[in-house]
Amino acid sequence: MAKTPARAWQRMLSGRRLDLLDPTPVDIEIEDIAHGLAFVARWNGQTLGDWPYSVAEHSLLVEQLFCRMNPQAPLKWCLAALLHDAPEYVIGDMISPVKAAVGPGYGALDERLAAAVHLRFGLPAVLPGPVKAAIKRADRVSAWMEAIHIAGFRKDEADRLFGTPQGQVISGLVIQLRPPAQVRSEFLKRHATLTCTPDA
Repeated sequence: MAKTPARAWQRMLSGRRLDLLDPTPVDIEIEDIAHGLAFVARWNGQTLGDWPYSVAEHSLLVEQLFCRMNPQAPLKWCLAALLHDAPEYVIGDMISPVKAAVGPGYGALDERLAAAVHLRFGLPAVLPGPVKAAIKRADRVSAWMEAIHIAGFRKDEADRLFGTPQGQVISGLVIQLRPPAQVRSEFLKRHATLTCTPDA
């Protein structure tokens, strides 16, 4: 008797069926991304506070940091920063040690989903190297802030793992812990701003 192939798609709340092994841009909706990321916890949920620190909240912070660190960047690259962890709306957030243990398969899955997300929102499937590196720098600053303020790291540990950010980059920024529905709404609003305003 022939084996039934394993199901590789997930039904989204929008009604879309997203094939995780062969994702297409037409099956990606920003409402699904915002909802999923708002309910996925960073740091495996090992954070202080009464609410989990979600990937959506992290993404908002990374985009804000990216814009501060790259004030001349076109809005499309700010959008790329907001969406930098978008694949996690279906594959979840794995901490770096787990990614290393899982191996290259996770990275390949993440890259396929990221390419489909980028194409869906008018970005190149693969971001230019300098843009990707700039987003990664903002991501590391965010990780440093999160590590110290909500994940229980000492400053020297965070400095060693993520580097020490410049004071002016993080000045006035705070780590927010909010209900998922509120973060989802903020993520959607920021996405609308970045996609409805023409680049300068």
